[in-house]
Amino acid sequence: MILARELQERYIRVRSRTEAICRGLEVEDYVVQPVVDVSPPKWHIGHSTWFFETFLLEPFLPGYRPFHPDFGFLFNSYYETIGKRVLRAERGNMTRPTVKEVYRYRAAVDEAMGRLLETMELSSELIATLELGLQHEQQHQELLVTDIKYILGHNPLFPAVQIQREHDLAETAESGWLETAEGVYEIGHSGEGFCFDNELGRHKMYLASFRIGKALISNAEYLEFIRAGGYEHFAFWLAEGWDWVRSAQVKAPLYWHFIEGEWFNYTFEGLQVLDPNAPVCHISFFEADAFARWKGCRLPTEAEWEVAAPFLTWGHRWEWTNSAYLPYPGFQAAPGAVGEYNGKFMSNQMVLRGASETTPMGHSRITYRNFFQPEKRWQFTGLRLAQNAF
Repeated sequence: MILARELQERYIRVRSRTEAICRGLEVEDYVVQPVVDVSPPKWHIGHSTWFFETFLLEPFLPGYRPFHPDFGFLFNSYYETIGKRVLRAERGNMTRPTVKEVYRYRAAVDEAMGRLLETMELSSELIATLELGLQHEQQHQELLVTDIKYILGHNPLFPAVQIQREHDLAETAESGWLETAEGVYEIGHSGEGFCFDNELGRHKMYLASFRIGKALISNAEYLEFIRAGGYEHFAFWLAEGWDWVRSAQVKAPLYWHFIEGEWFNYTFEGLQVLDPNAPVCHISFFEADAFARWKGCRLPTEAEWEVAAPFLTWGHRWEWTNSAYLPYPGFQAAPGAVGEYNGKFMSNQMVLRGASETTPMGHSRITYRNFFQPEKRWQFTGLRLAQNAF
């Protein structure tokens, strides 16, 4: 019963944070989808609830009946095993169910989850699935904050909004390089704590000696790249990146605006004068890679980042690495829908390491492998430099 009570308290704490993030929104903010990557806040609230209903209540709570027969179609994200779903690009067209009804759905599932977690016997399978559901909700909390910023950051009024943040990270005063000797290092998750399946398969890797920046690249440093014509000279860019710059007419990080001779940046406090000391944010892999080349450096590999991370201050930004998102040795996806969580995305994506100011407390770890396509930049992404040291 102690375990069940602890699980129930944690469930309530995680689920409550999602609703707290949305507390400053107006009802109109819940339904907007400016681009395909950005899901409406209403959808996040419904999808994370659907996850618990589908993977926990339906298989484990005797006699449970789904809240609404169509919600599986509306709130399934990418699980082919589960069945048909609304196309991702169509989520913004879901004016119904209403925001109120989605919150009623959430409350009903929470009540049923409370009954499930009062069960005397909680199987290891149930506990493992619950843990995955909580970690999944925390991922969506970060996506929720990110998507809200995109929605409001593309509103021509640049409105401010109160977004509850779980922690504020102090800026590091460190500078210079961390030197790391060549050797054979172990990479990947070990121990009893939670990890996603893409972190498993701990393995040895030989690394040549390298140095890695102790600090993230700041806005001021990145502004030097812009002023030096970084977005105007192909020599710094990968071919695909240069095509992206020209076709999308990219001239600065996302949310930067040059107004009457001065750079501004959209934040949750509204449009603000650019803070030169803050770590640069909302850049693509292409931009991170081009900046590194302009500086005569490179991005670290994910193995280098993991080896160096215990000696670095990290967590301000998701940090682009120069590693493609691929399986570790021996990787095997779990059977069924849960196996679709990470493995099927191991193509045409780059790995990010660390965490960001929007990552929920307790959700980050050194072995965590985030991943996005190289042109994406709506997430809180930044960079630090690396160099060969031989």
